Amino acid sequence: MRFRIDLKIFLFVILFYITKQVEIYAMIMFFAIIHEFGHLLVGLLLGMKPEKLEIMPYGVGISFKLTPKDYNKKIKKGNLLELKKLAVAIAGPLTNLIIIFATIHIRTNVFWGLMILYSNLVLIIFNLLPIYPLDGGRLLKGIIHILFGKAKAEKYSNNISFITLILFTFLASIAIYKMENIAIFLVVLALWIIFIKEDIKYEKRCKIYNLVAKSIEIK
Repeated sequence: MRFRIDLKIFLFVILFYITKQVEIYAMIMFFAIIHEFGHLLVGLLLGMKPEKLEIMPYGVGISFKLTPKDYNKKIKKGNLLELKKLAVAIAGPLTNLIIIFATIHIRTNVFWGLMILYSNLVLIIFNLLPIYPLDGGRLLKGIIHILFGKAKAEKYSNNISFITLILFTFLASIAIYKMENIAIFLVVLALWIIFIKEDIKYEKRCKIYNLVAKSIEIK
């Protein structure tokens, strides 16, 4: 399994240190790693092989190798692989939810208890946003894929991601103005970077699909 650290994480650390929020950033990143281990565990249990682990300024990401045999096992208009992806996607937020319940029921220092609850709640809300490739976007795309097929899954998930991001940016702008919190701005910036990268990939795939479709028509 390949391992990569995005060096921009050090810039984030400096910004959070200057704004005196480095403790909460470190806490969120710590539980983001545990969140990702939830994905990893479920993926391994389902027989998937991890391919790359990446630590980014806005979280941690893990990807798995895809096997042709899963594509050959159909589930409606999707395939078995989509069900595995759904299980892996929901595993992360469920891990954070388990930590929240454990923190509530285990006697701990009030300050650190609130920090743990806040960090994991932020991770759940952030990751369940229907923006691909966040967990919420993966869940949305996987469900649409199974029900309506791959083409519609990519189109609808891309459009919903864009609309959600616009709404989130609007609400975040209000929060930034009211709270004067740079962390919110960094989250919005990170989401736009993620979306733009995925949108470029989506546009490239669309061009390939169109070329293949035209070649078939010519034949």
